[in-house]
Amino acid sequence: MDSIYSVNIERAVLSSILFNPEELEDVLGVLKPKDFYLPAHQKIFDVMVQLHNSDMPIDEEFIRKRVDSKDVDDSILLEILSANPITNTLAYVREIKDGSVKRELATLATTIKKVAIEDEVTANEALDTVQGELYKISTDSATSELKDMNLITGDTLSYIKKMKELGNKHLIGETTGFYDLDKRTTGFNEGDLVIIAARPAMGKTALVLNMCLKNVEAGKGVIFFSLEMPAEQLMLRMLAAKTSIPLQNLRKGDMDDNQWSNLNGAFEDLNKKKLFVDDGGSVNINQLRARVRKLAQNEDNNISMVIIDYLQLMQGTGNKDRHQEVSDISRGLKMLAREMKIPILALSQLNRGLENRPDKRPMLSDLRESGAIEQDADIIMFVYRDDVYKEREEARKEKEAADKGEEYKSKFVNKPVEEAEIIIGKQRNGPIGTVKLDFQKQYTRFVDKENANDAPIEVVFESVVDTNKETNIDMPNIL
Repeated sequence: MDSIYSVNIERAVLSSILFNPEELEDVLGVLKPKDFYLPAHQKIFDVMVQLHNSDMPIDEEFIRKRVDSKDVDDSILLEILSANPITNTLAYVREIKDGSVKRELATLATTIKKVAIEDEVTANEALDTVQGELYKISTDSATSELKDMNLITGDTLSYIKKMKELGNKHLIGETTGFYDLDKRTTGFNEGDLVIIAARPAMGKTALVLNMCLKNVEAGKGVIFFSLEMPAEQLMLRMLAAKTSIPLQNLRKGDMDDNQWSNLNGAFEDLNKKKLFVDDGGSVNINQLRARVRKLAQNEDNNISMVIIDYLQLMQGTGNKDRHQEVSDISRGLKMLAREMKIPILALSQLNRGLENRPDKRPMLSDLRESGAIEQDADIIMFVYRDDVYKEREEARKEKEAADKGEEYKSKFVNKPVEEAEIIIGKQRNGPIGTVKLDFQKQYTRFVDKENANDAPIEVVFESVVDTNKETNIDMPNIL
C-alpha cells in the first residue's frame, strides 16, 4: 500500500502550508481534501481551505479551534508542526495526487467486480457505470498549471507563424464543404463544439452529410452517430449527393445503365474512405466518448470530425432532470472535442415557438434547453429555407378555402433548387451573419451559390453594432 499513499509526504505538505500559508494557492490548484489518505489530514486540509476562504490566518491556534479532537488527535497536529520544512512543495503535492488517483482506480476495480458479478444489471448498464466512474476519475485527476507570459507569447508566435505558412488561406480547420462558410468560419477548428440547429424538414441532416462527404473525400476520418436514421438511409442520401442520382430513384432502384455505372464507381470510391457510422439509436456521453477514443487510437483512421444527429436524442446518465442531462451532455461533448483536438458537430432541435413569429428565422433563444448548449458551443448555425414555410402557408390557404367551399389556386412554385440560409448565430472566434447556399432537393444536396467565389461576404462581429459594413475576412498577411 506504500505506493498509493505516504503519511510523511502528506505531513510535509501540510507543514509547508502552516509555515508559508501563501503556498495554499498553488496547492489548491491540484489537491482536494479527499486526496489525502489519512482522515485527520483530510480534516486539517479542509480547515486550512476554510480559513483561506474566510481570509483568516492559517496557524496552529485557528486550526485547533476548528477541528474536532475526535477527528484529529493532538499528536497528529504536533507531528505536522514539527515536520522538516520542504522546498519543492509542488513535487510532493503531485505525489499525493498520484496516490489519490491510484486509490480511486483500486476502488473502481472493486466496483467493476460488483456490477459485473453481484448486481443484477445488463452488460451495457455495467459498462455505462464503469465508464462513468472512470470519466469522473480522469476529469478529477486533470490538472493545469498557470502559464507565464513568456510561454503564452511563445505559443502565440508559433501560431502566427503556422498561419503564415498556410499562405494566408482562409481555411484553417476542417472544411465545412462550402466556400463562403469556410471563409466566414475558417473551417471547423480543433476543440470546437459546433451546434447545427433547425426545425424539421429544413435539411440539417442533409447539410451535415454534405459536410461529412467533403471531409471523407479529402481523406479525413469521420465518426457519425445517427440516433434517428439507420446507416443505410444515411448512405442513400450521401450517394444522391455524390452521384447526382435523384434520391427517389436510388430508393426504388430505378436507374439507367449510366446511373448504375456511376453508382458502382461511387461505392468503389467510398469503400476506401474512413467513415464510421453508429446507428444504434441510443447512446449516452460515456458510451460516445469510449467509442470515439477507441477509433481515434488507430492513427490510420485519421479521425478528424465527429457528428451527432441529434443532441436531444442522446441519453442522460443517472436520475437527473432533462435540463441537467442536456447540460451534462453538451459540456461532455465540449470537453471531448478539446481532449481529442477535433471539432464535434451536434445537430439540435429548435422550439416550436418560432413558428408563431412572422419572421421564422431562428435565433439563439429558439434552441431547446438553450442555456447550456449556447454556453458550451463555439459555433451555433441555423438552417433556414423560406420556401418550406411558403409552401406550408399556401397549402393552409388551399385547405381553408376548400373547407369553405371556395376555390383557391396556390401561388407556390415547387422549384428543384431552393435558396437556403445558414445563419451563424454565435461564433466565439469570428463573425456572425448569414451565408446563402442552394439546396438541390432531389439530390438532398447543398451547394455553393454560383457566385460564391467572387461575392464579398458581409460580416458582423458580435460586439459590433453596425450590420451594414462589408468587409473581407481573409487572414491578414503577416510580414
